[in-house]
Amino acid sequence: MYSEAGQAKPEATLPLSSEAFGDSDTTTFYWLGLAGFLINSHGTTFMIDPLLEGFDMEVMIDFPIRTEDVPALDAILVTHADNDHFSIPTLSKLNNPSTVIHSTQYVGSLMQQHEFNGAGHDIGDSFKINRNVDVKVMPADHAWQNAYPDAADRVFKDEDSAGFWIQTEEGTIWATGDSRLMPEQLTYAPAPDIILFDFSDSEWHFTFEGAVKLANAYPEAILLLHHWGSVNAPDFSPFNGDPNALLTRVTNPERIKVLAPGEPFVWPGKK
Repeated sequence: MYSEAGQAKPEATLPLSSEAFGDSDTTTFYWLGLAGFLINSHGTTFMIDPLLEGFDMEVMIDFPIRTEDVPALDAILVTHADNDHFSIPTLSKLNNPSTVIHSTQYVGSLMQQHEFNGAGHDIGDSFKINRNVDVKVMPADHAWQNAYPDAADRVFKDEDSAGFWIQTEEGTIWATGDSRLMPEQLTYAPAPDIILFDFSDSEWHFTFEGAVKLANAYPEAILLLHHWGSVNAPDFSPFNGDPNALLTRVTNPERIKVLAPGEPFVWPGKK
C-alpha cells in the first residue's frame, strides 16, 4: 500500500487482544509500528522500543493497543534515547514495579530522572527475562547528534545506543536497533534466526545498500522490518523505506515479513 504522497505504508492495523499477552507454547511477534515490537515467548512478554502515543511527528497508522490497556510486561528493552524509541509518554504509563526497562547506561540515567523502574547496561552485558529468555546488549553506531551542533548539549558515545541479542527456546533474535552498518554486524556467529530489521535509507541507519548487504550476510534469517511505513514523512529518509524495493535484492526474499501493526507472526522455529 502507498499513501497519496507515494509513501509505502502497511495494511490496516489489527488490534491486540489480551490473548497476545497470555500463556503460550510458541514465540509470537507483533509489530507495534515504528520500531516497536511486542514479543510473547512461551508466556514471557516483553516490548522493544514501544511508542504508542505522544510522538512529535504525524503518524499514518493506528497503534494496535492503547498504552493504558497494556497488561504488566515482564520487561521492556529500549535501544537508545531518540523519542521514537525512548517514548517518555508511553513508558510513563507502562512503568511499574514488576516491569524492568533495560537499556544503555545513558538511557538508564534518563530513566532515573523520570523515576522509571530501569536498568542501564554496558555493551556486552547479559541479563535474563524470567527463566526462558536470555538477552545480550549488542553494539550499534547511531550517535547522529554529534553531526549537528544544536541537536544536543552533550557529546554522544557509541555505547549510548545498542541492539539486543535475544535467546529463546526457538532460537536467536537480533534486534538491531538503529545503526549505521558496522563490519562486525556482518559476521556474527552463530547467525541470528530472526532479525528485527532496521529498514531505512538514512545515512545514520544501515542505508538501503547496507540493509541489502546485512540481509544477505545472513541468508536464512527471517527479516521482520521496522522503522518504515508509520510516520507521514515521504521526503524524510529515516521513515520512508519501501519494503518492495528489497524483494529483488535480497537472497531468499520469501523470508521478508511485512507485517501490519498488531499482526501476529508465529515463529516456526528452526527447520
